[in-house]
Amino acid sequence: MDETGTDPGTATVAESYTEMTEMLLPNDTNNLGRALGGAVLHWMDICGGIAGMRFSSREVVTASMDHVDFIGPIEMGEVAVIEGYVFNTGRTSLDVKVDVHAEDPLKGEERPTTTSFFTFVALGDDGSPTHVPDVTAPTPEEQALRDDAIEGRREQLRAVTERYDL
Repeated sequence: MDETGTDPGTATVAESYTEMTEMLLPNDTNNLGRALGGAVLHWMDICGGIAGMRFSSREVVTASMDHVDFIGPIEMGEVAVIEGYVFNTGRTSLDVKVDVHAEDPLKGEERPTTTSFFTFVALGDDGSPTHVPDVTAPTPEEQALRDDAIEGRREQLRAVTERYDL
């Protein structure tokens, strides 16, 4: 139940799906003409937040961001395509997978550049954490996205713990 006593019900992976695009311009590049990591993280946070709001029909705030993998650069003039979706929920939290890929709009080529997992907390009208819907994946495509995110987060956490001998 949320703060009004209403059961938030369920929502689907697809209901949260968000895609944004950003043209990489000079203000968001480093001295090599590539995307600044901070700019990419900013775009990812916005995309994840929109996915969380679409899913929960609530304002959301960033609670955490897991290890970020910068797989490859985004070059000046390329388009960054940022995709996010909710794949898991807690009582008041939403886990969102966010992926970024670079697109050369002139050649039609794409390649992955960045990935991470975010956790957002939904806020009620009074600004305190409130319940979120349970996530469902009614289609094979949605279930595949959800399974991919769950396994990807497991692999990422396993790699980090092995790297630091935790």
